[in-house]
Amino acid sequence: RRSGQYTMNHDHSKKIPDGASFDRSGSQDSLDELSMDDYWKELENIHETRGNNNEERVALVVKEPDEGELEEEWLKEAGLSNLFGESSGDSLESMVFLSTLTRTQKAAVEKRVETVTQTMRKKNKQHQIPDVRDIFRLQNDSKGKVCDGSEPSAVRTSENKNEIHDGTKGPKFSLGTDEQKSRLEDMPSSDTDINLEISFAEQAANLKDSSVGKMCKGGGGDTLLPNFRLPKDKTGTTKIGDLAPQDMKKVYSLALIELTALYDILGTEFKQQKAVKIKTKDSGLFGVPLSLLLEQDQKRVPGTKIPLIFQKLIAQIEETTLETEGLLRIPGVATRVKGLCQELEAKFYEGTFNWENVKQHDAASLLKLFIRELPQPLLTVEYLKAFQDVQNLPTRKQQLQALNLLVILLPEANRDTLKVLLEFLQRVIDHRDKNKMTLKNVAMVMAPNLFTFHGFGSKTIEQSEFVMAAGTANVMRFMIQYQKLLWTIPKFIVNQVRKQNTESQKKEKKDKAMKKLLKKMAYDREKHEKQEKTPNDTDVPQGVIRVQAPHLSKVSMAIQLTEELKAGDIVARFLSQKSGNVQSLKREEVFLYEIGGNIGERCLDDDTYMKDLYQLNPNAEWVVKPKQS
Repeated sequence: RRSGQYTMNHDHSKKIPDGASFDRSGSQDSLDELSMDDYWKELENIHETRGNNNEERVALVVKEPDEGELEEEWLKEAGLSNLFGESSGDSLESMVFLSTLTRTQKAAVEKRVETVTQTMRKKNKQHQIPDVRDIFRLQNDSKGKVCDGSEPSAVRTSENKNEIHDGTKGPKFSLGTDEQKSRLEDMPSSDTDINLEISFAEQAANLKDSSVGKMCKGGGGDTLLPNFRLPKDKTGTTKIGDLAPQDMKKVYSLALIELTALYDILGTEFKQQKAVKIKTKDSGLFGVPLSLLLEQDQKRVPGTKIPLIFQKLIAQIEETTLETEGLLRIPGVATRVKGLCQELEAKFYEGTFNWENVKQHDAASLLKLFIRELPQPLLTVEYLKAFQDVQNLPTRKQQLQALNLLVILLPEANRDTLKVLLEFLQRVIDHRDKNKMTLKNVAMVMAPNLFTFHGFGSKTIEQSEFVMAAGTANVMRFMIQYQKLLWTIPKFIVNQVRKQNTESQKKEKKDKAMKKLLKKMAYDREKHEKQEKTPNDTDVPQGVIRVQAPHLSKVSMAIQLTEELKAGDIVARFLSQKSGNVQSLKREEVFLYEIGGNIGERCLDDDTYMKDLYQLNPNAEWVVKPKQS
């Protein structure tokens, strides 16, 4: 255990300790006793409300996995289940996927395949069990050499230790080449710049290998968080929600592997927890699974992404004023909150509930109750522990990088709800002069609601409530403070997706060529291209792109690429064409999309430099359209 985590006797697990009794030796960010006091008071309130409805509580059981089971599950989640088992022959797609991985990502996959292989050999399963080295050797032999040439498990020499070859000829997108590494080293303001171009795990490995590795820990006495920022990316920043589902699936797999690689390098154990299925309520508001709640809400309001009760409670709190002193900290009256809870269950969907009776502190208590009562934590059973463990990573930047990947890994419903919660908490903090709720106070009060979970078997989790109090409060601060950064998909992951798409397309083309005569293929392609292109598309000169806008009055436009031309300029050109159709669209609803080529579909941020992006994906089509909610 690192110093700075509070260690408590297990006997205390039911008592709330008084603020002064902690060992505060170098607690991360030295959160003062006063604010820690908020944490324990909140915990006390939670225990009190729990005491009131113990009879209905169903504990969530977390299953202890058998040997190799975790790793097998991990490989499935990462989309690599066909590296073992009956389907291990059919792993061409996996080979493409593996060929785009960085050195540290590969090492993370190898480690898990090795464990599964050994377990299977022990159990003597009748599956064909590939040798890890064969999997990666296969790739080395394949045409696009991607590995660093050495045996995966061989010790690398210092010269090639940091090499990750790109595998493609042109310098279109690389995943951490030497040229990028030197750029990493040259970055002047790298303390607060978050580099999204190079794999986080690679950055951590390079940091470990260099003298810079002795970077500051969480940061001594200052309680101010650094002003982290994302340097501008000319090819556009990609946010969660900007990519098509088929690419998002690849992003998920890559984020899981990357997070595991990062935790491996930093010596923190990454274990996904598994919940045993339990019977939960199948209707109502409180204690209903998020997915089920959304299902019933979508029948009432199609397209709803956030539970209606959650939205309404936030609106109710904001309606009064966010300037109320002690907002979120001062609890509502427990018996009244319980009564309101029951009344809401009966009347909310009927529309007969009288919101005028709800005092602001009661609404805040109901909001927190809603989060706690979810049958599975908002941060999910799988990843709750990984979110908690972020506090153990050595530097703040690495903590932020890990949180970024964890947010990507959350299911959509959880992620959307978390986003709305964090945005609301930030609005509360914006009024701190009046409501006395600083970032630290809000984090203290909210951490127990998100991080202590009633189901994880009381002993261990009760104890870790004390052990991890300051740590989880810090993670909470990070999530509120840096929420804008956390919903960004790192560029190196988007580049890996582009690379996978390119490799898959190459393989598909090869397969087609094998099956068909070249002549017939050429004829088909010609015919296909004729169908695809509109008459005025035939000769688009060099340096000009054809932009389609099927929803707008001017359906297409040829646009000359210049160094300074941005996506927002193209959208503005289309919207300046006056017509009835355009008037009904708000400027902030319309975006330029990059479609096809090496990406499925990507919504572009207005500051994307088009010439740079065109060089990255010359075969894309460009479409101006409203963003689907």
